[in-house]
Amino acid sequence: MRAALRRLLLAALMLATMPAAPAGAAGLRAAVVGTPEGDALVARLRAGGLVLFFRHADTIGMPCDRSFRIGDRDGQRNISTRGQEQARRIGTVLRDLAVPLARPILAGPVFRARDTAEIAFGDDHVQVTDDLLADDYAGGKLDQVLAGHRRLLAEAPPAGANRVLVGHRTPAIMVLGPAVGGDALPEGAALVIEPASDGPRILGILAAAPVAGGGFHGC
Repeated sequence: MRAALRRLLLAALMLATMPAAPAGAAGLRAAVVGTPEGDALVARLRAGGLVLFFRHADTIGMPCDRSFRIGDRDGQRNISTRGQEQARRIGTVLRDLAVPLARPILAGPVFRARDTAEIAFGDDHVQVTDDLLADDYAGGKLDQVLAGHRRLLAEAPPAGANRVLVGHRTPAIMVLGPAVGGDALPEGAALVIEPASDGPRILGILAAAPVAGGGFHGC
């Protein structure tokens, strides 16, 4: 009952605050590395200057969130065994493709985001930030969390590198609009964003390590 009520309240808030879709956001679907669309995104990433916003890795089959408390792994929906392997492959693929990444990698504190980042990029390279907190863990800080998302998506990364953020789909929808909702952003995929002072431009969605039959949990 609590989870259902939470979802209804969040849906109402999203409808009330939904922004217009950013430039370049129409008809978004994840492009797999090795396809023409995916390889075009990789080529653009190699030049640096972009933001990669990863949704956490696969969680299919894992128990849904129950406690909504930071630090309570047992009460959270965690990444699956397939999700752990997906996270490893994400890191390997980006390294093999010579995509330059700024350090530190930024991740939210909910374990499915933090674990994805640490497995993919190494514990020593990850900084956990409440700016990438999941919406249903934010409580009265939701406005602050969404402001943090907006700031991180708008800030230009260091020259020649790309900033990596690892977080959750719903805050991305609340900040970027319905174009990134639905089945546009599967677990483990990343929004490829060009930051700009007048709002982020979504260049596409990159699936570096898709999981067969995965992408969307049932919670």
